Amino acid sequence: MNRLDSNPPSFAFSPASVSDLQPARRLIVLVPEAVADAALAAQKIWELADALGSRVMFIGLSKDAAREPAVRRQLVTFSALVGGGNISVESKIEFGNNWLNVVKPEWREGDVIVCFTEQHAGLARKPLNQVLESNLNAPVYALVGFHQEENHPLSRWVSSAMAWAGSIVLILVFFWLQSWLIQFQKDWVYSALLYISLMAEGGSIWIWNSLFE
Repeated sequence: MNRLDSNPPSFAFSPASVSDLQPARRLIVLVPEAVADAALAAQKIWELADALGSRVMFIGLSKDAAREPAVRRQLVTFSALVGGGNISVESKIEFGNNWLNVVKPEWREGDVIVCFTEQHAGLARKPLNQVLESNLNAPVYALVGFHQEENHPLSRWVSSAMAWAGSIVLILVFFWLQSWLIQFQKDWVYSALLYISLMAEGGSIWIWNSLFE
């Protein structure tokens, strides 16, 4: 990630400065539900879009229908503050828990992704910019110093507890299934079924955990 901590809040640029960046097709900005200073964040996004000569796509992610209005308000606010002049702006809202699943089908060669350092993803609560960089071969810039109000700590704890509990249950269920497979006497049958069960186990755990990202 391109990062440079500074005060006041700014983009994380390093080692390249804005003037060193290559023109970009689009800025794909991943908008959280709440930003402490939307006007200043929008200004930084406008400056980057203007420097790169790119249009801007704002994407909001709503975990459920109850949160959709807050996410939509953020999209409208950013679109109004950044759009106009020579900056073309569009926005969309997606539903789910996984930013990576939203960005993957949207990103194209030449696009630049913008997120906030306070955004996290996955059961381990890794910074979103690190998750995107490790899974996409794309430049990612992060806004530093903008406090994002995340879920209440109790909600995060409950979510993590449910993810771990479900994973443990799945491991126990597949362990019982794999123990049951011992009754098959033919080595190749046992091996084939064991490999299938192991792949199913891994896939089930991954799908379950992805629900809590």
